[in-house]
Amino acid sequence: MVEQKKTHSKYRLQRQSLPEALAESLRERILNGEFKEGEPLIQEAIAAEYECSRMPVREAFRQLEAAGLIVTKIHKGAVVTTLPAEQIMELFELRAMLESDILIHSFDRMSAQDLAQSAEILEQLENAYDKRDIAKVGALNWAFHRSLYVAANRPQTLLIIQGINVQTDRYIRLQLLLTSGFDDAKRDHRRILDMCKNRDAAVVGFMKEHIIRAGRNLLDALKKRRMSDAAE
Repeated sequence: MVEQKKTHSKYRLQRQSLPEALAESLRERILNGEFKEGEPLIQEAIAAEYECSRMPVREAFRQLEAAGLIVTKIHKGAVVTTLPAEQIMELFELRAMLESDILIHSFDRMSAQDLAQSAEILEQLENAYDKRDIAKVGALNWAFHRSLYVAANRPQTLLIIQGINVQTDRYIRLQLLLTSGFDDAKRDHRRILDMCKNRDAAVVGFMKEHIIRAGRNLLDALKKRRMSDAAE
């Protein structure tokens, strides 16, 4: 009897914490643009890709919906969320408001150790910018911002900000790709860290400006892209 060689899907996951691992994998695929806005996610197809039953897929979908990345529609099932320009800008404005506020509370409490941690994360982020490693940029961008806020000891505010960052992550990645904004982001983050190290309170206003500018640049790029797509 000839033994058949078993093939494995490239999306095969460890069985431990399967729904969480599945949600994380799908989240990254949404954020990196593999799943487009408005695209349906079919439970059966996802289960087949990951070689699992539909039960963990349903749980993963619930986690993604709670994060605002997909929405369940009648007769369509799970669909990657599509946000109009006004709502995208609203998310950036919320970020600007909350992150500048928490930075006020964190600013005077930042220790040398806190700033050293931020500097270490920024080095990794700058390396990801240089390599145009969008997936790492997304995670490290949030890690850098978060490192500046932990000293505030405001866990509820930080949790809300993290949720908004999950929703804006794909747009931040898209903004960098559409606008070639890596150098601007690199320069802004270096200035933010330097201002914190120098105890320059103007960093609060600059942080707000940094986030709002990123949102506006994204909307301009999206408008041009949509006009180009419509013309084709």
